[in-house]
Order: sequence, then structure tokens, then C-alpha cells
Amino acid sequence: MLLHAFPLSSAMWLAQREGLVSRFRVLTPDMRGFGGSPLGAEEPSVDAMADDVAALLDTKGIDRAIIGGLSMGGYVTLAFCRRHADRVLGAVLADTKATEDAAAAREARISIAERLEADGNVSVLLDDLLPRLVGPTTMQQRALVYGRVRGLVQSTPPLAAAWAQRAMAARPDSTGALAEFRAPTLVLHGAEDAIITEDEARSMAEALPNAELIMIPGSGHLTAVEQPQLFNDAVTEFGAALTRTLR
Repeated sequence: MLLHAFPLSSAMWLAQREGLVSRFRVLTPDMRGFGGSPLGAEEPSVDAMADDVAALLDTKGIDRAIIGGLSMGGYVTLAFCRRHADRVLGAVLADTKATEDAAAAREARISIAERLEADGNVSVLLDDLLPRLVGPTTMQQRALVYGRVRGLVQSTPPLAAAWAQRAMAARPDSTGALAEFRAPTLVLHGAEDAIITEDEARSMAEALPNAELIMIPGSGHLTAVEQPQLFNDAVTEFGAALTRTLR
């Protein structure tokens, strides 16, 4: 189960759906409000999104799965691990962090949410967030990748983006819960990530009892999109090793 980044949709996982399907059953849901999925009336919360994932597993008849997420998807994965730990075979945490937002970051999220709700368009995301989503290597050498990311941001429903910003602003600190999480975990981090620092990724990996950190070179925040082969290779090796231990 792969959970997408903000402010994209499940479309970001195209290379993973194509590259991992020969080894795994791959599910890539749209978070509520994104990609045509209903937003619903619940208060903004990563816990609500995590419960959505559990409900999807129920509809698919799946008891346990490897749950993975990138950025916002990582926040939802951490919430899922807190709320539904017995259903986690393993976790993939890509370009995300366990800590809550600092006060300034929280205020910035709320301000962006208010602009999205007032303006009814995603220009604020294109201006403020898009330049930080991909790394300089992608900007300089992968124009098509950058163009694809821009297109995904442009297609984001403003109200869904506002809801998600409020959900991320309200998310709790998960650092204390990491020590209790026993499932194997793969932490992936883009070496050029301008949103999540390497120290934050490394601290999260070190706090987890059974985790491995892999740095993805030549990638910014969206490792699965910018370096899909390296991302897929790491996830395939992790999943294969986990499968062998379950036999």
C-alpha cells in the first residue's frame, strides 16, 4: 500500500505500479479529496486518513500489508502504525519525519489553507511549494519529470489541499511512538530534499527498533518520482527480505 505525497495524487506512483507489480500486489489509493476521491465531512486529521487506509484493506480482504508513504503519505503511514499496528507487515517511510510541525510551520500551513479556500485555486502551491518539491538535479536534467510534477500540482482540488494542510498542521508528534513499533521499516530520503532534512530522516530511523536508512542520490523530496528505479529497487529488496522471513 503506497500513500501519495501532498499535493499530488496516486498518479505519482505510476512507476511503482509498473515496476513493483511483478513481485507484489500494489495498491495506490487517493487520499480523501484527491484524484477524484470524496473529501467527506470529517475534521482534518491524518488519523482519519489512516483509518481510510484500514477501511480499504477491509474492502480488499487484506489483513496485513506493507504500508508505505512519501511526505504526507509518510505522516499517514505513521498514524496507521499507531492506530493499526497489528496490520503492518512492514513500513516504508520516504521523505517524511516523525516530529510535529514547529509553530511557524503550523501557522504557514493554516495560512496556505485559508488562501486555498478563499482563492479557489492552487496558485499558492505553484508559487510556494512546487520549487521545493524536486531537487536541483531533476530541475536541471529531467525537465519532463518536473513538468509532470507541475501538472499534478495544478490538478489538485483546492479544498482537498486545504483540508490536507489543516490535517498535517494538527498531526501529533510520533517520535515517542517509534520505539514501540516492531515491524521492519525502510526509511528512504532524497539527498537533495529541501523540505525534510537528512538529520530528521536519520533521527527517525535511529529511533525505530528495526529500521534501515537508504539515501537516494540525485533526488529531492519526491524520490519515487525523481529516481523511480532506485526507489523501486530499495522497496523490492526490502519487500523480498520481509517475505522470506515470513515463510
